[in-house]
Amino acid sequence: MSDVLAGVGLVAAAVASGAAILLPPGRLRALLMAMAMVLFPILILGDQWHAPQIVDLRENESRIGELLLIAFAAIGTLTYLFRRWPILLPLAIVAAIPFRVPLHAGGDTANLLVPLYLVIAAAVVATLIRDWDDPPAVHAPRALAYVLAAAVVLYALQALYSDDFSKGLQNVCFFFVPFTIAYRLLREVEWDRRLLRWVLIVVGVEAAAFVLVGSIEFATRSLFWNDQIIRSNEFHTYFRVNSVFWDPNVYGRYLALVTVVATAALLWTRTRNAFWLLSGLILVLWIGLVPTFSQSSFLALLAGLAVLAAIRWSWRWTLAAVLIGVVGAALVVVLVGGSGKITSDRLNVDLSGRGSLISGGADLFAERPIQGYGSGSFQAAYRDHRKNKDAPVTVSHTEPVTVAAEQGLIGLAVYLTLIVVALGTLGRGLWSARATPARAAVLAAFVALLVHTLAYAGFFEDPLTWVLLAIGASLAWAEPAVRKPA
Repeated sequence: MSDVLAGVGLVAAAVASGAAILLPPGRLRALLMAMAMVLFPILILGDQWHAPQIVDLRENESRIGELLLIAFAAIGTLTYLFRRWPILLPLAIVAAIPFRVPLHAGGDTANLLVPLYLVIAAAVVATLIRDWDDPPAVHAPRALAYVLAAAVVLYALQALYSDDFSKGLQNVCFFFVPFTIAYRLLREVEWDRRLLRWVLIVVGVEAAAFVLVGSIEFATRSLFWNDQIIRSNEFHTYFRVNSVFWDPNVYGRYLALVTVVATAALLWTRTRNAFWLLSGLILVLWIGLVPTFSQSSFLALLAGLAVLAAIRWSWRWTLAAVLIGVVGAALVVVLVGGSGKITSDRLNVDLSGRGSLISGGADLFAERPIQGYGSGSFQAAYRDHRKNKDAPVTVSHTEPVTVAAEQGLIGLAVYLTLIVVALGTLGRGLWSARATPARAAVLAAFVALLVHTLAYAGFFEDPLTWVLLAIGASLAWAEPAVRKPA
């Protein structure tokens, strides 16, 4: 009976958050957003009710009271601030994205975006108050909104038959539901010149602070957390840093995306002071990116810069440069290999075992090509398929492979449709008219993130995906008569 209730609640939360994207502002939409946010913790607690961490928490009533008091106080304070100064709502969401709190769920360490969840919850309350009597007028949902809503609901439905229902439920509750609501909230924001400038300042200051932390780690040869990376550094000639992030690759992804945004602002700046300030920021970000040793982040940065070059100057020359670079990189790999041959075993070692994950994911897809093994099931299905119960894997580290293995052709079709629609929306009219740095930055950052997920996964699970889509869609569909270059 509990499994049935969990499944019903999971689908209800996904449908409510998906409907929030499509419905116009009003009481019904506000109630659906609130319902989705309330179901989120209830489903997680129900799923992990007998886990040791939750049992320890249940036995400590005073601690539960303290946590609830802190949460309600934070939500209440943020709600007041968002009502008093609406510009703080999008800035708070953007500012909270990098911060994760390590908690245990299902026997694994989960680095949860607790600050972001509190901000979104407060934003929902503020929106509920606003929409109850005086909802704003907004445009009808576009194709991107429909595809996003379909992706959320489909993922929840495919979790019902997953080999790891608990993992699928956690993904829906921790990522899909809150990020869908955040997308809707940000989609309604008027992204004018002033707000965009403040967003750049916020992410620039935060990224510089993260680089400072990472530099201290590199200088002292000590990390704050992640025992796996700490042990790995003991056996390597190089030292990887992760700053306040759990994973060096996630840290590198964030720095790469901020570098792309700062470069876009630099390419279109008209003042000398802004030029030197942005140049200094980019230098700092590059200094922070190097000790992450994240190959996927370097590739993401190059992809984002290529998009900016194509928009700012010429896509033909950019394409030619990219092709030359790819050929040159392939020759270097062959020559460095010594024998002039590239073997699958060598590639698997160079890619930290990801070759085996990709091939294993392809085998899983071949076994269930239509429906897949279910949302969140990659780890369980991979271990069962490989007959290795101790395989340290959660995803294939290649987003399309993970989607194909878990959701089959059904989910893969929705995922690819989303990519095509997103690129079409963000790039709408960008080459036919005078491009603005804001739109160029969003498109380039999204392409960089997309490239990173091809080498590291985490497309739907990264709130940056949803934030970039919301900002890009808002800018793309803004009325030309009132849109200001920013």
